[in-house]
Amino acid sequence: MKIDGMNAKGKPLGIGIIGCGKITVTRHAPEYAKNPAARIIGYFDFVESRAKELADLYGGRVFSSIEELLSCNEIDAVSVCTANATHAEITIAALGAGKHVLCEKPMATTPSECEEMTAAARAAGKRLMIAQNQRMMPAHIEAKRLIEAGEIGKPISVTTCFGHSGPDNWSVDPGTGNWFFDKSKSAFGAMADLGVHKIDLVRYLLGCDVRETSAMLGVLDKRDAAGNPVSVEDHASAIYRMESGAIVTMIASWTFYGEENNRTTVYGTDGIMEISPADGRIIIHKKDGECRTLEGLFSETSGVIDAFLGAIIEDAPSVLDVDAVLPSMQALFATAESAKSGCRILL
Repeated sequence: MKIDGMNAKGKPLGIGIIGCGKITVTRHAPEYAKNPAARIIGYFDFVESRAKELADLYGGRVFSSIEELLSCNEIDAVSVCTANATHAEITIAALGAGKHVLCEKPMATTPSECEEMTAAARAAGKRLMIAQNQRMMPAHIEAKRLIEAGEIGKPISVTTCFGHSGPDNWSVDPGTGNWFFDKSKSAFGAMADLGVHKIDLVRYLLGCDVRETSAMLGVLDKRDAAGNPVSVEDHASAIYRMESGAIVTMIASWTFYGEENNRTTVYGTDGIMEISPADGRIIIHKKDGECRTLEGLFSETSGVIDAFLGAIIEDAPSVLDVDAVLPSMQALFATAESAKSGCRILL
């Protein structure tokens, strides 16, 4: 049932944002502010000045604690944008407080946490969605449509890469002293930051799940202040076999010191599809020699916030629903297990 951009009380959905780091500054806060279906009620961050800066920009108040924010009756839904290790605890608390939750990726740091979060959403009768934003990029949406239409025949292999210079260069806390490089807070490195996006994307494009994986994770370059290797991987390489039989080769890296690389190539029985979401471009090379380019497949927003609000208001399924994303987390944990054991892991 659509409620014309309003909650059940006839007002825009009240939003609380927990965590005011880079992803909130660049995505969550400005995208909520642009959407008439939302009104930002307030923010919480352990560094109060960060929350204050956003309140000054977009309105809303600064809460003194997570508990205070979650007890606010004006808030219908929250974004959880904190360090990985806190996602489960905060999400479960928010669901228990009767809030819908949009949780940043990775969903959590252990399989049991993922299960507890899913169970909490069902018990509360509230939406839990995970911000796997690659599903929302126009180039990926169009690529999925073309693949399903048989544009390149049956997909039989995929190469996919997501790499940049790392959170030491773009985080609100520059350098390798921030939480991304602290295993007690992040649990993973490039694999959970970037690799889970690519796992999720391939599942989305091919419409099937990962069935086995073999992976290597390691520290190629990043060092802490003392010159020692950081405690989480800065590079991950993995091979996946999908339910369909397609074989996927994936790289996720924080060691690409140049232009960000977020590209995927799908090889089918009738052609090849090159997907560059940052450029808004798809290039299709057909088996018979025909080549065509689709351009303009780009959006200024992530699409995640709009999808979250729309799913709540219309009470409709979403590709970002926890049940749709959960198998990507299972594949992430299997990837880490394969790298640790040196063995191929069957899911």
